[in-house]
Amino acid sequence: MKSAEGVGLQSSKWMSGSGPDGEIVMSSRVRLARNIQQFPVPFLASDSQLSKVSEQVLAASCLLREQMGDQNFLRMDHLEPLQRQVLVEKHLISPLLIKEPHSSAVLLRGDEAISIMVNEEDHLRIQCLLPGLQLEVALEEANFCDDLLEAGLDYAYDGQWGFLTTCPTNAGTGLRASVMVHLPALVLTKQINRVLSAIAQVGLAVRGMYGEGSEVTGNLVQISNQITLGQNEAEIVKNLSGVTRQVVEQEAQARQILLNERRDRVCDRVNRAFGILRHSWLMSSQEAMQLLSDVRLGVDLGLISEVPGTILKELMVFLRPACLQLAAGHALEGIDRERERARLIRRWLTPQEDAK
Repeated sequence: MKSAEGVGLQSSKWMSGSGPDGEIVMSSRVRLARNIQQFPVPFLASDSQLSKVSEQVLAASCLLREQMGDQNFLRMDHLEPLQRQVLVEKHLISPLLIKEPHSSAVLLRGDEAISIMVNEEDHLRIQCLLPGLQLEVALEEANFCDDLLEAGLDYAYDGQWGFLTTCPTNAGTGLRASVMVHLPALVLTKQINRVLSAIAQVGLAVRGMYGEGSEVTGNLVQISNQITLGQNEAEIVKNLSGVTRQVVEQEAQARQILLNERRDRVCDRVNRAFGILRHSWLMSSQEAMQLLSDVRLGVDLGLISEVPGTILKELMVFLRPACLQLAAGHALEGIDRERERARLIRRWLTPQEDAK
């Protein structure tokens, strides 16, 4: 296991790959909430108890290292505030984990597909994050990690209520599954409200790209289950996968409508976005997300060929405030941040021969 001294800006597995239905489904995530029997849940536990939780998890992770190779055990209080926020921006940890940095940590697999949060809302949050629509694979990997950890930990479990969690809505399986989908064509064809309303009616939650409380930007929507009790893990994942496939089909149909009936307009839109991104000197986060969404749509429709399909996933992370500042090596505020964001975008979008 590496004793990481910091946090890098390398692309996580979910950012750099495509995966099944990867043109529309940006990522699939499965998260399992677990608590250790002999300790109070984090918000009731003392600092010494939380330290013992971390020690037990670190000891239990030896089996993970044997099975999965190098891992980084990162204590939040050993990281700079900017480094912690980078982990949030990369979707590897939740914002809640860094609120009490003296008692929390994360165990990261080398490719960052697996992240295990320690002393967040629960003692353990085991997360698998993969590119494309791979909920079943993500569940399998998360369960594999869960089984290895359980061999060295005594989980809080009840025969009637299942895994006992801090929040009652997570009891039972302790499973939260989600997908992040890119739906620009449904927005442009004004079908998005109907689709999102239908999703809500089947008991799924719709949020922005950073989950609860975040806004929908760049036509990116996170869809997740709300029920964890009364269904088994396979049923939860199967239901979400089925709904996601329907959303993918409707987005694909909307994209075909754009090509068949509005080709000139959509071609103009995506290439204007490409031009603005390549030549702007200042760029806000919200404007960048919308323009990148348009460019990604152009790439997926075959209207833009100069940039890779992963551009939206990678830049939507690397243009966030903490990532920008970590890359720059110093604090950035206001117009300096907008200038650096625009500079980074120009560098990514300028062909190598033009950059010389």
